[in-house]
Amino acid sequence: MADPDEDLTDLPECPSMRDGGLLPRELRAWMVMLAAMGAVEQELRSVVKDRLDVSHDEFLILCLLAEQPASGLRMTRVAELLGRPKTRLTYQIACLQHAGLVTRKSVCGDKRGIEVALTDKARRLLREASGALAKTVTRALSHVMGPDQREAMRGLMPELAGEAEEA
Repeated sequence: MADPDEDLTDLPECPSMRDGGLLPRELRAWMVMLAAMGAVEQELRSVVKDRLDVSHDEFLILCLLAEQPASGLRMTRVAELLGRPKTRLTYQIACLQHAGLVTRKSVCGDKRGIEVALTDKARRLLREASGALAKTVTRALSHVMGPDQREAMRGLMPELAGEAEEA
């Protein structure tokens, strides 16, 4: 885990920012994003386990469902959005259902379709944990992304440049 007192100016130059490489700017930015995601996931794992008592993969399912209407999503769509095999997702949904965090129901008119949605318990737990989770994400990103890394991210997400100027 990164040292919370580390000075961001001490971060090394982002290698993906150097000109003359083989990769286009967007691909270099994507590599920076992957590194940042890895750092966030590493720090989030323990907070998610402590606050929600679920695995990181189960947490991703809860987050996806939290951004959907109360009716939920079809399991095939959840698997597609998270890039997970359907068999693995079935196991994770069963764990979440056993914990009282999701419901499963058949889709009307489609015998094979299953829709999953958050329970009120899951919504309450996510609301209660959201502050600590957001702080964990911010802290993890601030420890792996200095000015050069943020510039690399803007190559992939140009709208970040506007936000930085407004802040």
